[in-house]
Amino acid sequence: MTSTIALDAVTSLRAHRRRRTTAVLGVALVAIVVLAVLSLVLGAANVTPVRALAAVFGVGDGGDVFVVQRLRLPRVLAALLAGGGFALAGALFQSTLRNPLASPDILGISSGASLGAVWAILGLGLHGYVVAGFALGGALAAALAIWVLAWRRGLHSIRFVLVGVGISYVCGSMLAWLLARAEVRDAQTALLWTIGSVADVRGTSLTLLAAGVLGLGACAALVSHTQAALSLGDDNAAALGVRVHAVRVTTLLLAVGLVAVATSATGPIAFVALVAPPIARRLLDDGRADLLASVVVGALLVLTADLIGQHGPFTAPVGVVTGLVGAPYLLWLLSGRSASGKKVRA
Repeated sequence: MTSTIALDAVTSLRAHRRRRTTAVLGVALVAIVVLAVLSLVLGAANVTPVRALAAVFGVGDGGDVFVVQRLRLPRVLAALLAGGGFALAGALFQSTLRNPLASPDILGISSGASLGAVWAILGLGLHGYVVAGFALGGALAAALAIWVLAWRRGLHSIRFVLVGVGISYVCGSMLAWLLARAEVRDAQTALLWTIGSVADVRGTSLTLLAAGVLGLGACAALVSHTQAALSLGDDNAAALGVRVHAVRVTTLLLAVGLVAVATSATGPIAFVALVAPPIARRLLDDGRADLLASVVVGALLVLTADLIGQHGPFTAPVGVVTGLVGAPYLLWLLSGRSASGKKVRA
């Protein structure tokens, strides 16, 4: 009798979670569609929603087709792909290391990408797709340095985060030194890249971003079933048959790859990887990481931020808007504790 009641309770809880997840994802997807249409419509050239949707498929006035297909649609797709990629990376970092501060912004991986790109622009005089390649290399180099320095007969969350913070400061100092020595015009170009923007992602850059995010996202889906087990702790996960070390290494490599690919295309869009997974968990009312929900929330955040940056009170790259949202969240997260003395759940 007791076992039957317990089984019914578990079944009811699972059904409730499925309904809530479906509702949250449905609302978020509708919001994404609405914001995407607004992004296609709003701008210096007036395009109605019907004409904009027709222009997506190459139908209608030639001017509308040019504006939508060449300028606005790539920007929307870049925002969705980069936002989803950063958010998925943050969810993988946080669930694997079991630390709400484990995000590429804080761990130094984004700083490594910025350093690589700025070195290519200022130190080598390079431009275009080559800069994205240097950003990719910088992110991977920063991740490798963190891994080597944090490894002590295993990989521990606190050590990994602290080493990452140190690497972030090192990269930031070197970045400031490069900017201080550069000509004003070159320094401005490099600084704009480090802020993060989806305005100029199109063509080959957009194709590589899509291939990287979708490919690595598919790989992450294959290991997603292990994230709930890892959240229980290493010993419990091992007791459930999870190869903890192999899964952790694989997951972190996927997360680093996602950050590197997204950053190489758009620059380091601040705080998306940090805030999207906790927002997804709160919306689902579930302490466990949900990778799909994190991806949808991240895409929605970046698309919203880009729309605000284009048409808000002041024009700004998407990285500025996400920074204005993410910085207060980080301060709240670091501030501490609730009135009862318990740690704030993130």
